[in-house]
Amino acid sequence: MKVKVAYDTGSAGGGNAVRGIGRNTNELLSKLNGKVEAFDFKSNDRKLKTGGYNIAHYTVFNPHQRSVPLTKPTRKVVLTIHDLIRLVYPTAYPPGIKGTLRFLVQKWLIKRNVDRIITISETSKKDIVRFLGISPEKISVVYLAPKKVFRYLELKQSLSLRDRSLEKAEVRKQFGLPDHFVLYVGDVNFNKNLMTLADACKAIKIPLVMAGKTTTSKPDNHPENKPFADFLKKYGVDKDIIRLGFVEDEDLVKIWNLATVYCQPSYYEGFGLILLESMACGVPVVASRINAHTEIGGEACVYADPKKVSDLAEKIKFVVNSPERQKEYIKKGEARVKQFTWTKTAQETLKIYAQVAD
Repeated sequence: MKVKVAYDTGSAGGGNAVRGIGRNTNELLSKLNGKVEAFDFKSNDRKLKTGGYNIAHYTVFNPHQRSVPLTKPTRKVVLTIHDLIRLVYPTAYPPGIKGTLRFLVQKWLIKRNVDRIITISETSKKDIVRFLGISPEKISVVYLAPKKVFRYLELKQSLSLRDRSLEKAEVRKQFGLPDHFVLYVGDVNFNKNLMTLADACKAIKIPLVMAGKTTTSKPDNHPENKPFADFLKKYGVDKDIIRLGFVEDEDLVKIWNLATVYCQPSYYEGFGLILLESMACGVPVVASRINAHTEIGGEACVYADPKKVSDLAEKIKFVVNSPERQKEYIKKGEARVKQFTWTKTAQETLKIYAQVAD
């Protein structure tokens, strides 16, 4: 039997467009090779219900906002849940009364209307079982992969060594990059633990370069923005904390290749895609010792306690001060990242569709 699948692209728009969820949606779609029909469910509700689909795949879940259908639009429903960080840290992400009520309703709707949950790590799977009360048998883990644009660059290998050095110098000049620096790419939420990262870099006197749309944002008074507001009070004008804001992938990969080390100090992640993207760029990685990071990074990262500035500083210094150690972890990263591809992600997703349709 041919399985006709509707795939929700709503997760690739709005604020998610430049975040991991949006990028992941687009990457997976590119490898599904037309084997699903992709459209925004919210703006095409009639098409979803009358298009003769066997499966509707909802691709984003927020526990405090409506994400699950009240009734099943198709015979079978698949839901992707990337993480449940808002439930893991409720004081950092206060839901309010309405958000709490929405969560309780959605928890019930998932049990009633969702036939299979796809998540991105064993770490997230455990959280789904814990917070949503879902049977582990109903949850499938499918790993993500880095975008192809993130790769090791020997800038224009046809150039002489002198000209390559000049080209690297141009990139440094364009973005105001120092000769040696720690790189961070991503959001500025509480779980990213940016204050600890900046404190660690200052302690060992190495510049920190931060890329990501929200790194140059001006936070309002919403409780979720307080950690970054506190960060800006301390480091907003520090010359050694360089905040680039949004950078196009074609430039970001060049910056990544120039970094001395990449550091991801998060308290919590649902996956650890940024670790793989760093490895793909040939950059050694220092990461917080949390379940998702050790699951995805394996032995290819140097791990630190995210709650201790001294330990994070020590581990960054451990890599920065040893060219041989950098080579060692670059080599480990190259081997590790090869285990994750979007082709594999797409194949595993299609297998799940076939299982659910039976």
